Order: sequence, then C-alpha cells, then structure tokens
Amino acid sequence: MGASSSSGGNSNFNYDLSRPALTNLYNTPVYNAERVVRPLDSSSKRFGKVSHSGVRVTLADNSQYLVHKGDGYGKSSQTVVTDAQHMKSDWKVTSARNFQGTKTVSDFVKTGHSKYNMFTDNCHQASNRMMKQ
Repeated sequence: MGASSSSGGNSNFNYDLSRPALTNLYNTPVYNAERVVRPLDSSSKRFGKVSHSGVRVTLADNSQYLVHKGDGYGKSSQTVVTDAQHMKSDWKVTSARNFQGTKTVSDFVKTGHSKYNMFTDNCHQASNRMMKQ
C-alpha cells in the first residue's frame, strides 16, 4: 500500500501519518468519493490539455483524502493517499458517488493498482476504476 507524498512525482516523500495511523486510515470506511482533475503542471501550457486525476474520499468524520496515482509517487505503490488539505484550488470535481461506508480507503488504493504505466495504467484509468468499484 502506498504512503502519502504531499507533492508526488519526486523522491522527497512527506509522510503526514505514522505507520499505525496510516494502517488505521486504510481500514476506515469511505462514505463519499469524488473524481477530481487538475492541469498536470506548467508543461500543460506547452503540450495542450494534459491533466492529472484522482479520487477525493470523505470519511464518516468528514475528513477528506486524495487517492491518486503517478510515476514515482510512492515507494511500494504508485497509488498513494494524501490529506486533501494539500490539494490546490485547481482541482475540479468531475463526478461523485456515495459509497455509504461499503468500501475502505484500502479498497481505493488496491483498485488503483501499485504499478504505474503511462499507457496501460495511468492516473485516469486508476481514478475511473476507483469510482466504478
């Protein structure tokens, strides 16, 4: 399972939670999920509409986490969980689903898969799978 990196895509991993707290988070039921998309980065201006997507999950206590996938985002998994407070305002909601606590954060990470491939298993494919599980 992936740990959280607040910036993603680099080797400077920033963990917000201890291992026991992360395990507890992964076992927590998800009540609502929103598929969210943002421009990839400044290169998006040069290459057209390149974007990054993920799923923002809401737990029973209304805390929110972003589950997203990217090359180099995690150590043991390229699908990671980040506290949603790290999200910038350029993320836009594209769809939403009420899971009513039937899935856990871990289910979202597992559905995202651990390996990244730009063509066959990227952030968009992972976020779509998460919303359809």
